[in-house]
Amino acid sequence: MGSKNKLKRFRENDTFSNVFQPTRDELVQSDFELKGHWRSKVFKNDNPLVLELGCGKGEYSVALAKKYPNKNFIGIDIKGARFWRGAKTGIEENIPNLAFMRTQIELIDHAFANNEVDEIWITFPDPQIKYKRTKHRMTNAVFLERYKQILKPEGVVNLKTDSEFMHGYTLGLLHGAGHEVLYANHNVYKQEGSPEEVTSIQTYYESVYLEQNKPITYIKFKIK
Repeated sequence: MGSKNKLKRFRENDTFSNVFQPTRDELVQSDFELKGHWRSKVFKNDNPLVLELGCGKGEYSVALAKKYPNKNFIGIDIKGARFWRGAKTGIEENIPNLAFMRTQIELIDHAFANNEVDEIWITFPDPQIKYKRTKHRMTNAVFLERYKQILKPEGVVNLKTDSEFMHGYTLGLLHGAGHEVLYANHNVYKQEGSPEEVTSIQTYYESVYLEQNKPITYIKFKIK
């Protein structure tokens, strides 16, 4: 994507009512005004709050918001030029239960209050296979602790990935730490009984992976 195109998207994001772009200082050094108030101030309802972390173009958030109008969805990514597409779709199609936030995932506990979130989706994260990159893996113990803070006690996390390494790493970590694995499948399109929201929604890259016969894996779990 050219720099001119990126700048155009950044400017357009600034005009979208469904996009929130707090600075790092706003999140870390003060009480972020939406923390604990996303339902009342943004969505104007008491419906469940669902996050997609590392949402990319926002395809999954858009599809989930359309599929479940009685839930609120927030796609989160540090790259605003990417989720511009999802945000623009939300505006154009008037999807009231959809929003996007530009921030780093490691600041998630500064953006949401304890027990504010009902569910988290992590879709096709970078597996960060090299050992020195383990601190960036989105299901490592440090990230799970952050998710636990913002999730309700019964809250769940969904991991959907084409990386068998990420699938195995996460399952091993969950079992080793005594977390509750509700469902695990290493090839959701080949095995019967896969959750419908997992198989009925596909991102662009997911369709590419499927054409290459790469298995798509899925884990649903609770953090104890």
